Amino acid sequence: MKANDLKKTFAPFQQATRYFADGAVRGALDDLFAEDATLNLCHPYGTLHGGQAYWNTCLAPLVEAMPDLERRDMIVLAGTTSEGQDWIGTMGNYMGTFINPLLDIPPSGHLAHMRYHEFFTVQDGKVIGMQAIWDLPELMMQASAWPMAPQLGAFLCTPGPMTGDGLNVSGDGQATQDHVIAMLEALCLYPGNPDPAVMQLEKFWHPAFNWYGPAGIGTSRGIAGFRHWHQIPFLNAMPDRKLDSTASLMSHWFAQGEYVCETGWPNMRLTLSDDGWMGIAPAGKEVLLRSLDFWRMENGLIRENWVLVDLLDLYAQLGVDVFSRIKEFNKARVRGNVSLYS
Repeated sequence: MKANDLKKTFAPFQQATRYFADGAVRGALDDLFAEDATLNLCHPYGTLHGGQAYWNTCLAPLVEAMPDLERRDMIVLAGTTSEGQDWIGTMGNYMGTFINPLLDIPPSGHLAHMRYHEFFTVQDGKVIGMQAIWDLPELMMQASAWPMAPQLGAFLCTPGPMTGDGLNVSGDGQATQDHVIAMLEALCLYPGNPDPAVMQLEKFWHPAFNWYGPAGIGTSRGIAGFRHWHQIPFLNAMPDRKLDSTASLMSHWFAQGEYVCETGWPNMRLTLSDDGWMGIAPAGKEVLLRSLDFWRMENGLIRENWVLVDLLDLYAQLGVDVFSRIKEFNKARVRGNVSLYS
């Protein structure tokens, strides 16, 4: 399908989730998803099948936690991958007043935001597959309930593109995709070559680029911020990272204009061999990371990069149950609903 047709397929779901009226959303899910669609969702949701399972397991509890929930798309891309699959990629924030617990995260009583990266595979006008990460740690932090190490990067409600054009992107994105893939290939030259200059960051990144990482890592600005608040700790802890090196590390790429996105389930294989990343002890254990990413180029350089990693799944692979820690961390708090309307 053409990119515009893919976006038209997705539009009724966007409209229904603008204010999350129960019947409208469930009807839109029936129209959008094939009955046997496979949904690969972030921890702890796991793999589901069909749109109604998505509603019952994920969306309905989110609406219960935030009765005035709204979905705010900031980037919507569509295209066909080199493998011939049609995809839609979305980035935005779920926002609403957080008045009831969600997954044992205690409510704050305030307007809350939770970034999502959601990707959909489309065939014959129906979604047959989904890969999605919700930044649940971001919600935990707003509730003062994050039980893991403090993040190095800044905490903020992730903004949309500086250009404001994320919802009407068009045009051939091959040059953008080529640039970003070349950047990733250059990153992987280190530490095989121990000189960090081999990564050629200045060649690929704008001097004032914003790197919007997941809660737990945080956001950084420019090469210095990127290096200190993310890359140095990450590479110190996992120098053997592997990207798309085997059939089990499958990424899907598609691009439009100055934007490109990638989804992989998983798309990185690494060994936590050393200390230094997110306070995690060097477990000596191989882990797989799911990372769903968007990039925007400007004047031939990467100006903004939105990154979500399923960090809760990473902790689970290491035998750490973050949700059990939330219960321990918050056991002295009243965890019922917050009444603001009485």
